[in-house]
Amino acid sequence: MDALARDPSLALRPRRLRRGRPLRFRPALPGGAFGDVFAERRLGGRFRAVRRMVAALLWTLLAIPVQVVLVCLPGRGKVAFARLYHAVLCRLIGLEVRVIGTPARERPVLFVSNHSSWLDILVLGGVLEACFVSKAEVGRWPLIGLVARLGRTVFVSRSRGATGREAVEMRRRLEAGDSLILFPEGTSSDGTRVLPFRSAFLATAGTARRVQPVSLVYDRLGGLPACRRDRPLFAWYGDMNIASHFWRLARRSGARATVLLHEPFAPALLPDRKALAAETWRIVSAGAAALRQNRPAEPLPPHLGGQA
Repeated sequence: MDALARDPSLALRPRRLRRGRPLRFRPALPGGAFGDVFAERRLGGRFRAVRRMVAALLWTLLAIPVQVVLVCLPGRGKVAFARLYHAVLCRLIGLEVRVIGTPARERPVLFVSNHSSWLDILVLGGVLEACFVSKAEVGRWPLIGLVARLGRTVFVSRSRGATGREAVEMRRRLEAGDSLILFPEGTSSDGTRVLPFRSAFLATAGTARRVQPVSLVYDRLGGLPACRRDRPLFAWYGDMNIASHFWRLARRSGARATVLLHEPFAPALLPDRKALAAETWRIVSAGAAALRQNRPAEPLPPHLGGQA
């Protein structure tokens, strides 16, 4: 009664409002492995990684003799099987691929894409029926070089003396009806931006009937939107080792890559290869930025000065 006389609001206050000691929660299992759900777990995912690596190796060894036979035969069977090989490989390593847009139907097509990882080969190879243009060093890698050659990859070097010969080979492949996938950045990036496109890589673009810009972003990890700190798990650049990089990625689950296929256009609608490099870079970088920021993305049209 004395408390009510002093302050009537005290009667509505719970008796145990304050605690002498703060609440402390302990993990259900001993040890620090469950203390932080975002921390790297040294033992987590090892079985998953081994299973994925073994499955990828067995599928590759099975596909090599099939592709050897198809390369010797006429027709587009070798192109279709190469696409199937890359698509299955993405599934085996636990990488989901989402495609926005449709590939150009008029062949040959020069697909121009950003480049951040060796995973780009698997993702784009499983979406597009086309051959890659890659640096000459890849052709000398064990097993990977053999797979690249069976995929009819066009190898280019950085020496000036071979530039003309390599341009002739790319032009010959386009004239034969083969579509090509080109990475005009010239190298892989850290995945947070698109490097400027080199116009020299687009010297043979006039031979293609259509040029189609492509934006590729790895936007999911663990089923959640990938953020900036997740980029090194996908991006492969600098002096990174491909084996250790694959091992770290194969231990994780819920990874996804999104391929945004922009509207194709005839390369003759732009005045020169510098304008073509600038316009394709604008489209690819804008699409990649939208995907990295988890914004709704759709194929972008080119700016051709009012021409269709």
